[in-house]
Amino acid sequence: MFALARSGENGLVWFAVAAGGMALDSARRPVYARSMGVVLATLLANTALKQLVRRARPALEDLPALTPVISGRSYPSAHASTSFAGARALSAALPAGPLYGLAVPMALSRPYLGVHYPTDVVAGALLGDAMGRLLTP
Repeated sequence: MFALARSGENGLVWFAVAAGGMALDSARRPVYARSMGVVLATLLANTALKQLVRRARPALEDLPALTPVISGRSYPSAHASTSFAGARALSAALPAGPLYGLAVPMALSRPYLGVHYPTDVVAGALLGDAMGRLLTP
């Protein structure tokens, strides 16, 4: 869970997959480049929503979060939104199963680590999927 949390910060794992694809698969380079744009746009949309909604992260006195976080805002989960956007966009070049096989546990790691409510993750996944559909032809 900790490795997922670190690799998912700001969509890092999705940028890495896309960069690897660009280096190894020149025929699909435009798909990988577009995927990076989709993940970045989703991260920006997520950040704007967090500032608009301003929901605080879960805070239980006897049960602290298991990982550090960048901000105190919780809704929606950026890990979930960038993961579902990345999986959606990259599935134009790579098999969808393994991509979502990474996106789902990435999103589920957030409540497990105590940094998001389940609704934050659902909202993030829906936002990411919508951004992926909107920005991917």
